[in-house]
Amino acid sequence: MKDYSLYIGGEDTAGTGHVHAVHTSLMLDDVLTAVSMKRRLDKGGELQPDDKVLSRCAMAGPDQLRAAAEAAHSAKPAWAAVPLERRLELIGRFHRELDRRIDEFTALLIAEGHPRRFADIEAMSILDSTGPEAVDFYRRQLVQEIETPQRRLAMVRKPDGVVGLTPPQNAATTNSAVGVPVLAAGNTLVLRAPQGCPTGTHFLYRELVAPLLDELGAPPGTLNIVTAPTALTLRHWIDSPLVDDIFYFGDSTRGIAIGQECVAAGTKPILELAGNDGLVVWRDADLTHAARALTESFIGSGQVCLVPKFGIVHPAVADELLERLRAEVERIRPSRPEDETAWLSPVMKSDNYFEFLREAVESGAQVLTGGHRCDLDGDRDEAGSFIAPTVLRVDGLEHADGVRAVREETFFPMLPVVVPEDPGDDEKLFSSVLDFLGANRYGLRNSLWARDPHIIDRFCSELSVGGLLKVNDSHIGTVAPLPAHGGTGLSGGPFGESNLPVVSTTHLQGISVANGDDPRESAYGLRQRPATRPA
Repeated sequence: MKDYSLYIGGEDTAGTGHVHAVHTSLMLDDVLTAVSMKRRLDKGGELQPDDKVLSRCAMAGPDQLRAAAEAAHSAKPAWAAVPLERRLELIGRFHRELDRRIDEFTALLIAEGHPRRFADIEAMSILDSTGPEAVDFYRRQLVQEIETPQRRLAMVRKPDGVVGLTPPQNAATTNSAVGVPVLAAGNTLVLRAPQGCPTGTHFLYRELVAPLLDELGAPPGTLNIVTAPTALTLRHWIDSPLVDDIFYFGDSTRGIAIGQECVAAGTKPILELAGNDGLVVWRDADLTHAARALTESFIGSGQVCLVPKFGIVHPAVADELLERLRAEVERIRPSRPEDETAWLSPVMKSDNYFEFLREAVESGAQVLTGGHRCDLDGDRDEAGSFIAPTVLRVDGLEHADGVRAVREETFFPMLPVVVPEDPGDDEKLFSSVLDFLGANRYGLRNSLWARDPHIIDRFCSELSVGGLLKVNDSHIGTVAPLPAHGGTGLSGGPFGESNLPVVSTTHLQGISVANGDDPRESAYGLRQRPATRPA
């Protein structure tokens, strides 16, 4: 069992109590025993030798949250003054240390409940976003210099200051890794490890990042780690004059409201919210690869923001594509998260799934596969912890516009595939598809599978919805140095865009260093000009 204190001002600190994380294997075998054990331990009960506990983490109250913000505020001038190249070393060193311990890290993700295939994707995404190519890209975003005969000019990004980061419950560990470039940009960090899954976040920062900061000579308080309730933490950060940015992951309704509160308080909100990504398959696509890309919808049982949530397929290839997709999906079966083929996660709150399914079917959607609960063996079981991956066929873009399973984010294993009406004109049809994608209220990612350069060009040039567009590629896969996060609309709020943390937690500043010429000459640009001749 890992045992983590709070980490405030460079020291391990006691909290107001403890929260315990239970191995997922116990949750699958006996959920009542797991919940009962966790409650007993959280209330101060004694740990038994056979208890399958992953970690014990200290809990923070208002006093500890205040101390963490004060420590980060005190450290920010000294850390910001460290030369950029020295700070960027943090990313490279973190990359090498994580790579050295990648098996341990992946095993921890699996123990937290991430299916092995998803855990592998997550681990590689962090390595990709912290590799040498990414660091070079970050450097170019932070400093740009221009030499002229009269001046040395620079556009630099300066750190905002104290950043409060609260990653999401469903993928806390992986998303918390955005804090590494946030620190490298010169900010100090207060990181909240979620109560439900604090282990991986503490592991990354207490065991990897904190020692590296010490090696780099970072002042105490540069990094602070707390485990605390979301509402309590956010309330403190919003009300605190010491917190400059709040980096929030969560649902769109709550996130937009938090963003509004932040702006009113003079705090910068950085919002990573829900997603409802579309994946388009055109008539000339590689259908085998397109079908496999669509199956990414079921990674983690769809409980991941960055997976495709609906498809649109050209009517000329719809039947063939859907048959290939159905065959691929029916091979995806429940298993324990440590299994090599593990793909699905349990879905405990499944009421919304059946409500969306019923509405879709009543509106005319066809269930091609799935549509029921199942047990760990994949057998139909109305009390099962899993939901069979479900594919729906929805005919007509206009019809699809009124189907909630298409227009709203779903957070369960359901993939509606829309087959538009065929107007007999591909240009007109693709315009309709782009209009449909452009009307999406969310905007994390959109994907296209096509070979026609003209179609690819239109997709890339005309579609502005989404923080990332991908063509003939994995929808969820990381493509460093492009940002893995960020979106428009309900995915990122009114200021939403592709989110590079070193940019979103800094502000642009221009610098001009002149040669010392006469300021009037410099300011007004006076020159000897010929007298104006009369007309």
